[in-house]
Amino acid sequence: MEKSFEKINNPSDESLDKKVINRLEKEVLPRFDFIKKLKEKHKEAEIYLVGGATRDILMGREIEDYDFLVRKVEKMDLESFLENLGEVNFVGRTFGIFKFFPKGHDLKEPVDIALPRQDFSLLTGSRHDFKIRTDPELPIEKDLERRDFTINAIALRIDEGEKKYHLIDVSGGRKDLENGLIKAVGNPRERFKEDYSRILRALRFACQFNFKIEKKTWEEMTRQIKNLNKIRREVILKRERKFFLPEMVEYRVVPHEVIAKELIKSFYYRPSQAFEFYDQAGVFKELMPEVLKMKNCPQPREYHSEGDVWTHTLLALKNLSSSLFKEQFGEEKPSSELIFGVLFHDLGKPYVIKTPKKDKTERIRFDGHDEEGARITREICERLKLSSPERIGIDPKRVSWLVRTHMIFINPEIEKIRARTIEKYFFHPYFNGQDLLKLGFVDILSSISLGGKPNFDNFHKMLKRIEEIKNLSASRREAPNPLLSGLEVMEKLSLDPGPEIGKILEVLREEQLSGRVRTREEAMNFLENLKVDPIEKI
Repeated sequence: MEKSFEKINNPSDESLDKKVINRLEKEVLPRFDFIKKLKEKHKEAEIYLVGGATRDILMGREIEDYDFLVRKVEKMDLESFLENLGEVNFVGRTFGIFKFFPKGHDLKEPVDIALPRQDFSLLTGSRHDFKIRTDPELPIEKDLERRDFTINAIALRIDEGEKKYHLIDVSGGRKDLENGLIKAVGNPRERFKEDYSRILRALRFACQFNFKIEKKTWEEMTRQIKNLNKIRREVILKRERKFFLPEMVEYRVVPHEVIAKELIKSFYYRPSQAFEFYDQAGVFKELMPEVLKMKNCPQPREYHSEGDVWTHTLLALKNLSSSLFKEQFGEEKPSSELIFGVLFHDLGKPYVIKTPKKDKTERIRFDGHDEEGARITREICERLKLSSPERIGIDPKRVSWLVRTHMIFINPEIEKIRARTIEKYFFHPYFNGQDLLKLGFVDILSSISLGGKPNFDNFHKMLKRIEEIKNLSASRREAPNPLLSGLEVMEKLSLDPGPEIGKILEVLREEQLSGRVRTREEAMNFLENLKVDPIEKI
């Protein structure tokens, strides 16, 4: 989403745009009646909308997560109050945070309701290495000072009644929202020392909102980027029978699971921008050095006048949001697995390249780059645990499959490819044939011949073959169901279970998908012709 937030009428005071007030009164306050009830029970209470929720409402975006902060109510009193109004999860209890599901809610995620707090970080880069102090009387300004970026350090007081709402902005977050800027709160060095994963978080926000990153924040990010791979070593005491023995343990300061979450989100929001950010910030160097090998890897100009493998990959990522792509496949946002399939589809080229000068080939060649790229893709996905984030994780098998199979579109005789092969690629129950089709499209669109135009002839031939198979199905959206089962084949041909049954089914399926056998009766007749010697006939 482009920047389209509601501007504040008078940045010198705490006034709000009428549209923001309207959203508060129609979307937020009616949904969370605990605000009114808490104020009735504790008249001194101050209730604020904070964090991403305030940011999103100012930007005119849908609010994804609701975070509230309550001042001047003791922890035990707040806990008791919330338990009477819904389900309270105590995961964040020791941090002064209550995960709250109101009764009768329609929320996918719990509401965070927190007490004001101060964090005292050990500055190790781990977000777990800090002590906190909650204090109901702590000024809201002090709580905001501990947050990561200015756009997340804005509070909106919503409990005062008489339609009076006030913003508290101690670090210039409103102005940075208006200017499209990601900026660390206070000292950037300290903010990233508190939690190295904030480096990736800054990149994610920049991609998500199409913002720039403030100069000093960016400079500190690039200085500390090497810490993403930092390993921490500690001696622990391990019990062995009656004794405690010292043992050295190692663990990552920034777990791969955290890296995976930010990486996937960044590329999902804006693939090509994430690609360039990750290169410029040095993230690829630290986390995926294999990707950098695509730089300056030459390609034959007759097929790739756009440039080297790196340039081709960047162009392919850009084309995922092109008008031609949307015209072909609609407005639906590409899946993360497709995006990473595009990112990695030519990853194997630098590893298998052969050139006329060095290898005496007739031109630059990349024989086997699809298999090599799939192998490296699987290694990267598993190393970075890209399958680990809940709901957004990607499947290494499916991404590496896209890389392995993307070359099907260069087959010079697509008309002669077996129908069963087309089904295996584009109608598979586990692998995503539609993503393969989209990958083939952007790969072709980003391969510029010397004539200046991509050649879509093979793509359209493949589309025709796919449509022919779809037309055999009643729904015309998927491949038709098999006409016969393995058991029916065995009964018809009086055969025992064995490999030949699978071979017969495959031949019968080919006949069906080619349109030569269309009904169960025709399938039985086809088997009748195999009765003499089915194995030889196959």
